[in-house]
Formats: sequence, C-alpha cells, structure tokens
Amino acid sequence: MFAASIGAGQAFNTPKELAVWLGLTPQQFASGNKSVNGSITKRGDCYLRKQLIHGARTVVSHASKKQDDLNRWITQLRSRKSICTTVVATAHRLARLMWILLQKQVPYAPQYSAHQGVNHGTC
Repeated sequence: MFAASIGAGQAFNTPKELAVWLGLTPQQFASGNKSVNGSITKRGDCYLRKQLIHGARTVVSHASKKQDDLNRWITQLRSRKSICTTVVATAHRLARLMWILLQKQVPYAPQYSAHQGVNHGTC
C-alpha cells in the first residue's frame, strides 16, 4: 500500500520531505530564541498516516523482545517519553526508512551495533 501511494518516492527529494508530507513531523512555534515543538501537523494522506501509526503501535509493543538497533532505539525512547509520542516518532522513523528502502530497491535488514556484543553468526 505504501509503495502504491508514493511509488518509488521520486516525488520527494529526501526522506524528511516524505515525513512532512505525511504529517508525521511536529509543528514548530518559534519566538526570539525560543523554539517549541507542538503536535504533528496531520498533512498529507490521512489513511496512509493512520496505517503507519497503527503499524508503529505494533512495532513499539514488541520492541523490547528484539535487540536490533531500531528496536533498542524504540525501547530507549519509550523509557523517556509517553506511549503516544513513542508511537508517532516510530511511525516517522519507519516512513523515512521505507523511503530509503524504496529508493535503493532493497529489502529491510535489521542492523546491529558492533559494540553491543550481539552474536550475528549462525550456529
């Protein structure tokens, strides 16, 4: 569905442009030297954004069971932020990741940090 909606992402120059178009970026309010982020802007395709949010909710609920970099990031974010903030941030990150994968035309492969001591080999 995502690829059907945006194709290979050629309408967007960067993954950030896609996230802004989807309405997954916070609205910014600035005055003088102070800048505050508000709620998401909710631009773009409502159905696609809703599906990304639902998918992100599932990813967040299972993140503590996996040790790849994305799930570790989600678990760390969840320890600092509310569930709703974590879900929207995850949806934002997933949208950007999907744009990159569509551009490179490669399947998703979890990444593991070398300093975590995770065994990547097979038995």
